[in-house]
Amino acid sequence: MTTVTEVADAARLWAVRRTYGSGDSAVTALDGVSIGFARATFTAVMGPSGSGKSTLLHCAAGLDRPDDGQVTVGDVDLGPLSEAALTVLRRERIGFVFQAFNLVSALTAAQNVALPLRLARRRPAPETVAAALAEVDLADRGGHRPSELSGGQQQRVAIARALVTRPDVVFADEPTGALDIGSSRQVLGLLRAAVDRHGQTVVMVTHDPVAAAYADRVVFLADGRIVDELSHPAEAQHIASRMARLEE
Repeated sequence: MTTVTEVADAARLWAVRRTYGSGDSAVTALDGVSIGFARATFTAVMGPSGSGKSTLLHCAAGLDRPDDGQVTVGDVDLGPLSEAALTVLRRERIGFVFQAFNLVSALTAAQNVALPLRLARRRPAPETVAAALAEVDLADRGGHRPSELSGGQQQRVAIARALVTRPDVVFADEPTGALDIGSSRQVLGLLRAAVDRHGQTVVMVTHDPVAAAYADRVVFLADGRIVDELSHPAEAQHIASRMARLEE
């Protein structure tokens, strides 16, 4: 197995394999995937349904364990960690943005943003939470509960929550899938700004070429393998044409 000798990447997978089921019904979701996510970059992961996109994200984030290979976040090899240690690592070093927002309905926007800090037993400073909300243009919505916010506003709260701990990497799983065009652009602009202004690392799974065009790099999966890659994609149409080839 490869030994980690330097920490150039915020997260990395080496020869990762993940199979579900056994015997004739076994499905290989990842088939020896190796990829690094450099610090202060925005990577979009695309591919046909069943290509392994979500499994890649889950393995990289420590939500699922690979059958073989190695996953690191910063300088930490996730393989030897217990479930309790993985939970601590995710709280302190990983941010998540999901399609369904996953906000706590009983908490206000400010309390949702502060939640990762409280779970890590760190007292959230009010000015830190306020700054995180201001960063996503919700400075005046801190006292509102999710039911009092639009879908786009809820996703922006989720982004503030993901960024408040300044994690090594933010994993976003179809973050614009439930949003209208205007809200989608705003959310994608915030993720882009997190990279450009704050040196954050973002890895986003998406099916949308327009969303992928915000990234520095687009990685394409098919049948559990990386089959193509675009650096600094110029426009969504170019990304869409690459996707179309995989779906033929």
